Amino acid sequence: MKKLNHLIKYSLLITVLICGNACTKLDEKAYDTLLTNNFYNNKNEVLSAVLRPYTHANAWVTPSGQDGWWRPSELSADQLAWPTKGRHGEDGGKWKRLHYHTWTNDEGGINNAWSLMYWGMGLCNDPIENINKLDLNRMGITQTEKDAYIAELKLLRAFHYLKLMDLFGNIPIVTQVGIPAKPPTVARKDVFAFIEKEIKDNVDKAPKLSRDMLGRMTQAGGYAMLVELYLNAEKWSGTPRWDDCIAAANKLINGEAGGQNGAMALDPNINDQFKPTNDLSKEVIFSISYEFQKANFQPSWTGEFYHFQQQFIYGGSRNGNDGVVLIPGVYTTFDDKDLRKTGWLLQGPMIRFDNHQPVIATGGNEYDGQQLVFVDNIRKNKVAAQNGTDPNALPSTMSEGEENSGVRFNKYKLGNQVAGFGGIAPDPNYNNTDWNIYRLTWIYFAKAEAIMRKNGGTATAEAVQLINDCKKRAYSDADWAAVAYTPATLTLNELLAERGREFIFEGFRRDDLIRFGKFSSASWWDHQPSNANKELFPIPQQQRALNSALTQNPGY
Repeated sequence: MKKLNHLIKYSLLITVLICGNACTKLDEKAYDTLLTNNFYNNKNEVLSAVLRPYTHANAWVTPSGQDGWWRPSELSADQLAWPTKGRHGEDGGKWKRLHYHTWTNDEGGINNAWSLMYWGMGLCNDPIENINKLDLNRMGITQTEKDAYIAELKLLRAFHYLKLMDLFGNIPIVTQVGIPAKPPTVARKDVFAFIEKEIKDNVDKAPKLSRDMLGRMTQAGGYAMLVELYLNAEKWSGTPRWDDCIAAANKLINGEAGGQNGAMALDPNINDQFKPTNDLSKEVIFSISYEFQKANFQPSWTGEFYHFQQQFIYGGSRNGNDGVVLIPGVYTTFDDKDLRKTGWLLQGPMIRFDNHQPVIATGGNEYDGQQLVFVDNIRKNKVAAQNGTDPNALPSTMSEGEENSGVRFNKYKLGNQVAGFGGIAPDPNYNNTDWNIYRLTWIYFAKAEAIMRKNGGTATAEAVQLINDCKKRAYSDADWAAVAYTPATLTLNELLAERGREFIFEGFRRDDLIRFGKFSSASWWDHQPSNANKELFPIPQQQRALNSALTQNPGY
């Protein structure tokens, strides 16, 4: 059972008290919006305030259907895109501007990301202030519990700042609601130092990861943040911190920060971290937790990835906006024997889950009345078929898609709600799949990269072992020997490619490209090199109009 969701109903009940329309009203300076303190009257209400930032994080850190951290992190990189498909997906050109790195300082989506993330930070500041000043003894809350709540919230606040710094670099730091009213911009290296201190001061005061802390910030989440901080330290602070990255990674690899289900370990199966019962995974470190049957709180990423008729493919009730797809050619970077290619990606003719008959497209789009077939290209294939011409001769750009263009997301599985062909029973855990923020595989990769960077970019036996331990799960025993890495084959470029395969859809690709020096200098599909200033997003003009103390990032 997912402990967080037994409690989250209290958080949902007081959402209106805390933030009203917080997840959609984005035209304010979120860091100076005053929150009520009238509901800290008993232990359940205090706990609700502690949990509230997690429900809000669903909106900004996952592919939630909102413009948070995930969309600019992935749709500006070289693996995923949201192209125009016929009459759908133009959306004012916002996805094209992300893809081509032509965004401006008044992008609504970038402003929404800023606002959502700062609002979440405010949802941490408010309970930190109130819990610190309240007499919690009368509520049956011990000093130990109080200290743990504060440490958890400060770590979670640091997580917000880490992701804000990731996107925007130079940002204001606010630790009290509404004070100061117009906080000034702080240099990225100083934001880095603030985040590092916050984590180090609180990580050992927070609870260790356990079943009871599933979906919440713990010591394990704190050390994972340090791994991310130090992995990107050269870009984020100007100074490489490879030894510190390795030391933080070892805390997790050695099991010193607890585990979600006993001792932390790599899952033996590549799908265990992405199925409806992934709360049973041993390698998940921090996640956004869902339990639809008990809390009516469900994953939001279906709108981002699913086709209009997706429910028939999976035997569920969730459809989407036919949005995010793989950039043409990314699919072929996966070896045909790689189980991630068949397990995490959706390509080819689509079959109904309930009867194994073709999924027929409807709705008046290009392939209305025909079987839905997802293809590894984005161009006007139907026009080519009608004209009897070679589709490869037609342009392939963000503007030329059709309903079936692009290989699709199949990494996270919601399960099935209806009975399936061949007597498959409905899944009692349907719609419960947690979204992983950090998992142990990512820590293994980060440690391996730090070792290689220290060694002049050359893999050591230890780095190779770390990556092979993860990659081996993606191949059968018969195929493994031919694809296992050696110190000669695990180059930095190959590590970047393998990171792309292993962490596709997980939000880290932009950072990877920046760290490897390719984000603004490389070409992919129809994207041409941009300018180095694009490694940071602009401080939204809407925010600068509200706060004159904000300084714009260079080049905007």
